[in-house]
Amino acid sequence: MAGYLEGKAIAITGAGRGIGRCVALLAAEEGASVVVNDLGVEMDGSGGSTSVAQSVVDEIVAAGGSASANTGSVTEMAGGASIVQQTVDTYGKIDGVVCVAGVLRERMLFNMSEDEWDAVVATHLKGTFTVVRAAAAQMKTQGFGSLVGFTSGAFSGSIAQANYAAAKGGIVSLMRSAAGGMHRYGVTSNIIAPVARTRMSSNVPGAIDMGDPEDVAPMTCFLLSDKAKHISGQIYTANGGKIAVWNQPAEVRSMFKDGRWTLEEIEARFEQIGQEPLGLIVAAERMREAAQRMKATGTTENM
Repeated sequence: MAGYLEGKAIAITGAGRGIGRCVALLAAEEGASVVVNDLGVEMDGSGGSTSVAQSVVDEIVAAGGSASANTGSVTEMAGGASIVQQTVDTYGKIDGVVCVAGVLRERMLFNMSEDEWDAVVATHLKGTFTVVRAAAAQMKTQGFGSLVGFTSGAFSGSIAQANYAAAKGGIVSLMRSAAGGMHRYGVTSNIIAPVARTRMSSNVPGAIDMGDPEDVAPMTCFLLSDKAKHISGQIYTANGGKIAVWNQPAEVRSMFKDGRWTLEEIEARFEQIGQEPLGLIVAAERMREAAQRMKATGTTENM
């Protein structure tokens, strides 16, 4: 029985470790030829080793699959283009790209340096753009293809990772834009918001239930398959045995009048629109209240 990705050519960034590696291994197992892109850097983007990508290629080849390594930097247009071009040159086409590459530089917003901002946004957001932009041009000509970006639940906000959250939010908008713009050309664009135990997730503040990197690979590979040709513009969470779809942004409440509003009129009628709770603020308030109770009673609580 043929695999879900039999005969397909897939490029995967950040495929040397963690989730990217698991996606590459499963894609190859399902019949795809895989370009494994990874600079082999540390979690903060420092260092680098070509052996990281090559080791995954060796795993795939040893298992009877087809793969080649790429160490281009996704933070540069030429690097992103090289990943796509290598896929086309080696396998004659590109059926899908998966953009997993990322770094993390955790810092409170008021202490964040320009370099800490730039490095994270360049790898996550620009790094997705450089690959998707090159792939979209090729897929438009082909008339088919699948684009898969990686976000995080942090795209809705993060207390100590504003750079990461901003980049991940940008990826959501980028991939949804790609879904709208590429639909007419037979190209799909979707987003995975993984929850898994990786080098990067170990720095996420707060205790949450996490699956394994291997748990994220099936949904990712499904979106690359012909069975998902009708699916586009979606965000899917994969966490252990749970797969969920996110809602699409929409207005919640409105208020109207003839002509332009005055500030006094807005104040008088503001409760008609009100505000939606921000989970980060709700959680912070709960922690603050718990800390106050602990101080008052001299006890400890599990926060």
